[in-house]
Amino acid sequence: MKIKIFWLMTLVLLVSVGVGFAGSKTKEELAQQAISGDSAASVEAIKNLRALGKDGLDALFQTYSAEIAKFSASGEATGDWKRIAFALDSVAAQKDVYASNLFWFTDLEEAKKQAVKSNKPILSLRLLGNLNEEFSCANSRFFRALLYSNKEVSKYLRENYVLHWKSVRPAPKVTIDFGDGRKIERTLTGNSIHYILDENGEIIDALPGLYSPSGFLKYLTTGFEANKTIDTVPRDQKTLAALRYRRAMFNDIIAKRNKSVAATKVTLTEPKDGNGALDAMPRAATKMTTERTILTGISDDFSRFEPQINLDDWKKLAKLYAGATKFDDASVSFIKRQNAGNGLTDAQFTSLLSNLTNYVALDTTRNDFLFHTKLYEMLNGQRAERLELEDFNSLVYAELFKTPDSDKWLGLYNTDVYTALDGNGIVK
Repeated sequence: MKIKIFWLMTLVLLVSVGVGFAGSKTKEELAQQAISGDSAASVEAIKNLRALGKDGLDALFQTYSAEIAKFSASGEATGDWKRIAFALDSVAAQKDVYASNLFWFTDLEEAKKQAVKSNKPILSLRLLGNLNEEFSCANSRFFRALLYSNKEVSKYLRENYVLHWKSVRPAPKVTIDFGDGRKIERTLTGNSIHYILDENGEIIDALPGLYSPSGFLKYLTTGFEANKTIDTVPRDQKTLAALRYRRAMFNDIIAKRNKSVAATKVTLTEPKDGNGALDAMPRAATKMTTERTILTGISDDFSRFEPQINLDDWKKLAKLYAGATKFDDASVSFIKRQNAGNGLTDAQFTSLLSNLTNYVALDTTRNDFLFHTKLYEMLNGQRAERLELEDFNSLVYAELFKTPDSDKWLGLYNTDVYTALDGNGIVK
């Protein structure tokens, strides 16, 4: 009897091991299965590839390198390509990842674990909508097209950062139906922000909205170097090191902003309270003031002048401050692919690209002048020290972006405006 039981157990063990071997697949096999016509098999393969992290995404890129190159050049979305693109975007958690090859965590705790393991800082994006969907907010779509697709930026991110994103709320979308079969779909409003975090999730820097590729890369580089410095100091000195970094970056923006205003001769109209432009500079500290008080006492109120600065003046400031805003060949190809079906002439595409360049330069300048300095002020303030990342992000959206959680309509609906529509146009 004992012999029979032994052989029975051995047989069960062999069968279970055989099933295990049959059920295990290599990364290459999973990549092939990910675009299978068998939806259940495809879903399972994609799930397993995502669990492998960047290695899973790399397996897809290696397996379908020829198809990725072909689509990048032609923009022809065949049935096979759509399945490949779906697998790529699902594993990466980013739409159009074929152009960036970036893997994104959607769980911050998992991102922290990877950051500790790889000894890298985290770049955490907060946005309206989801990064793996077409209709995420405008900022995040421009990130995909102009920043993440940029060869230099994407390479730097892959080598130096752990990536994470989280949706703040859905992105509001509007459809204009012309009644003759033509429709335009767009998203309305919404701001995004990138946080540079250490491996514990502590904020080092915060980059509001859209920047030029060179401007974005500058902050990625300085943030990475700041993280290295912070890593080398004792635990009780880490907060002070972060404060020093943000104060230095604050001073850099202020100095360059003042230089741009002086060089362009843009007039800053004094506010009615009588406080001048110089009042927006960091407050002078007495000899008895501690370093921590100096670092936390920064203040900027340039936004007071914003209503009096017209568009032409902003363009003058942007031309000097943002410098030569350029998109690399990869980003230009991405833009061409997206507009291939619109019938644009070469002249029209050139005009589109020129307008886009001016827009990005303007956004880069306004973000630094109006928001980035304010973020440094907030981050170095006493209140921020008591806030976790999520609470601070809520504060940013409420006070800086003016879209608080309490306003479910994002400022797009007012109860005191009559539209002559049943229900005032609200469809629940």
